[in-house]
Amino acid sequence: MSTEAAAPTTGLPAQACAPRWTTELRREDDALDTLAEEWDDLVTRCRTATFFQAAVWQRSWWRNYGRPGALLVILVRRDGRLVGAGAFQRRGGPLGGLTGLGDGLIDFTDILLDDSCADRAAAEFAAALPLTRPWHSLDLREVHPEAAVQRVFAHWRGRRRRFTDSLCQYLPAVPMEQLLKRVPGKTAQRSRVKLRKIAESGVEVRSTPPAEVPEALAGLLRLHFLQWADRGVTPEHRTERFARHLDESTTGLVATGRAAVHQYWLDGELVAVNLLLLCPSFGGLYMYGAHPRLRERLDIAGLLFGAALDETVGAGIPVLGLLRGQEPYKQRWRPDRLPNQRLLFGPRGPAPAAAVRCGAVRSRQAAVRVLSSRLPKLKESLLARRRS
Repeated sequence: MSTEAAAPTTGLPAQACAPRWTTELRREDDALDTLAEEWDDLVTRCRTATFFQAAVWQRSWWRNYGRPGALLVILVRRDGRLVGAGAFQRRGGPLGGLTGLGDGLIDFTDILLDDSCADRAAAEFAAALPLTRPWHSLDLREVHPEAAVQRVFAHWRGRRRRFTDSLCQYLPAVPMEQLLKRVPGKTAQRSRVKLRKIAESGVEVRSTPPAEVPEALAGLLRLHFLQWADRGVTPEHRTERFARHLDESTTGLVATGRAAVHQYWLDGELVAVNLLLLCPSFGGLYMYGAHPRLRERLDIAGLLFGAALDETVGAGIPVLGLLRGQEPYKQRWRPDRLPNQRLLFGPRGPAPAAAVRCGAVRSRQAAVRVLSSRLPKLKESLLARRRS
């Protein structure tokens, strides 16, 4: 009896194994330090990541502002590779829950998702959020409408609310002459005269190397306090912890090409310093300081914008962000406006505490609208009394 050999099965591709997804919660105070390398690798694979999501900024903020024992880092991995990450601080008080890192110093709160599998990573991230008790919530301020965490919000199966947050403003990153086409003819002509005056003034603009960043930032803060001496500055900007955070984060960002510090010298004196933050999608004018005497001689907005535009255009970045705030010097450029959002995540089921938090958010927003509309008139009234 003869037997036949089985026919070979060569030529057919082996069936690919389904990827293995895992999530992890890290609570050690040094978690961001130990994750820094793969965290920044993920930043390069997340198109929505800004400078505020860079490992050096997050680590610096946590070292200087975080509460020991309150850090929570959520990690999502696909076949062992990090494809989702977000850092939060556990909130104290009777309502508990989580907030994003940044606490007033950040213009854009977000997480990181790998672009190649962002939707699935967002679903895994949402499933890992530890919001199980009725009074827990995740409250994220200053979220861009296109932020990665918006995907997590879409996948969240518990209660969720979205509110309007701070207004941010943007300009196309184009040469100055092209930017002037956005403004009325007379305004553009006046701006050209001011720019010629700047060009003829002899001001020298220097880009600061990483080793000299701390000294340049000390000059920035000194000039920042000096320029706002009559109106007052944000109290936090005068603290030692803010100075440390600014030094640590900016030095690391400059070293990796995610920031530029411009120094402006005139007749051998440092007269202005500007901090420009950079990411692939936009540059951001974060903070500056200028001597009052310089303001008397030159157009400060034109001076700072000129170097910022050159840096942003040279890097191939399409947008220059003016970040939060509606200062008058920003409005002359007719910027595009897009408000950030505040996202509130809550667990499933009834939760009176979450309703209280939503009510508090609405009350705060109503108060801000009232103050925004009435404060200018109140200020004029107080100034009139002072003059009389």
